[in-house]
Amino acid sequence: MKQSNRQNEKLTVAEVCAELKIARSTFYDWRAKGLAPKCTRIPNGDLRILRADLDEWWNSLQETAA
Repeated sequence: MKQSNRQNEKLTVAEVCAELKIARSTFYDWRAKGLAPKCTRIPNGDLRILRADLDEWWNSLQETAA
């Protein structure tokens, strides 16, 4: 997958949880506390996370951990 297409990839909560190796409940806890990556709610009520937003969120965590 090209880098630009990868950044536009829309991930499900399950995919994000699998990638981060966290429980779904942890993701929703972070979301309730305003600590999760930016999400978009689609018409059926599910959430999607853009790859670019997940990567940006991850990079911001690495900067604060230093």
